[in-house]
Formats: sequence, structure tokens, C-alpha cells
Amino acid sequence: MTDQKKPVEQALDLFVFAPLGFALEARNMLPKLAERGRQQVTMAKMMGQFAVQQGQHEAGKALTKAQDQAESLLGELGLRPPAEPAAAPTAATTPPATSATPTSAGPAQSGAGASALAISEYDSLAASQVIPRLAALSGAELEAVRSYEAAHRGRKTILNKVAQLQSA
Repeated sequence: MTDQKKPVEQALDLFVFAPLGFALEARNMLPKLAERGRQQVTMAKMMGQFAVQQGQHEAGKALTKAQDQAESLLGELGLRPPAEPAAAPTAATTPPATSATPTSAGPAQSGAGASALAISEYDSLAASQVIPRLAALSGAELEAVRSYEAAHRGRKTILNKVAQLQSA
């Protein structure tokens, strides 16, 4: 006799005998299948938790690297003083924090010499607007901006950029 079953026998196996055998064995197989399913879910949960932890770790490293690069670039552009120590706010560190506010702080601290500066409407400008304009100034104009800024608002970002340009 051949190992090949006729199509009718295959259909009987598939639609009659297999479901009947499964129904008779289900009581014995069900606890084993449930336990195997629990093990699979537990393993998947552990793998998911591991993946999330690794992702958080890698994202933290990437964020720290990007933050370091941004701070370095800001320092190079003179928009942020390089390597400021983290200390309690003092009178010397307070002006840069207030200079980050929009132009509302400018006119209150303006001085009579502002109109003589090479940068028009100097007192109404934020530090981020002043910094790019400094590179076009002559040495004497830079010194005038430095002395005016030191005497009035004392914004460290501007003072640092002027010092950088004067030393170049």
C-alpha cells in the first residue's frame, strides 16, 4: 500500500478525525498550551522592557551629545559664555538672565551714550540681535560698545563677544 492518502481520506482526517481527536485531548492539552502561552508573554514582556531601557539609555547619550555640541557652538558664536560654572545667582550673573527678556528691559536701562554707538537703537535690541552686528564694527566702535554695555546692562554674552573680536 502507498503512503499517499487519497483526497477523500485527507479530507476525512482534516475535517472529522483531527477535530474529534482535538476535542478528546483538549482537556489534557489546554493547561500545557496555557502555560506555554504565559511563558511566551512573559518573555515578550521582558524583551520589551529591555528594549525600552536600552532605548532610553541611547536616547540619553544622544541628547547629552547634542546638548554639548549646541553649548559649544553657542559659546563659539559668543551667544553663551564658554564654561560658566554652575553657582548661585549673584549680581554679576543676574544681568544676562534679564537680557534674555524681549526689548522691555532695554529702554529702562538706556543711557545717554546709546545714540553715539555704531549700532542704531542699541538699547532696544536683545543680545541675540546685537551679537551678529559686532563683527562689522571697527576697533574703536567695539570699544565704545564694550564700555557702554559694561556701564549699563552688563550683558556677558555681548561683553564676551566684544572681547573675542578685540583679541582677534
